[in-house]
Amino acid sequence: MGKQKKRFIVEDGDSIDSVLDTMKEEGYMPIRRVEEPIFQERVENGEKKVEPIGSKIIFDAVKTN
Repeated sequence: MGKQKKRFIVEDGDSIDSVLDTMKEEGYMPIRRVEEPIFQERVENGEKKVEPIGSKIIFDAVKTN
């Protein structure tokens, strides 16, 4: 049986440290950090424009023994 994997997302109002602490409390260890951009569509002068408005941090983690 392989190790269990889980994704932890840093939500608005959370800090990276608090997510890492939660991960540790649940018995997980981070193996990868991914930053995904968040985009917003808006119409300016009849043209659709897509702008980055932030990013979302995601940690992939595996269960520790």
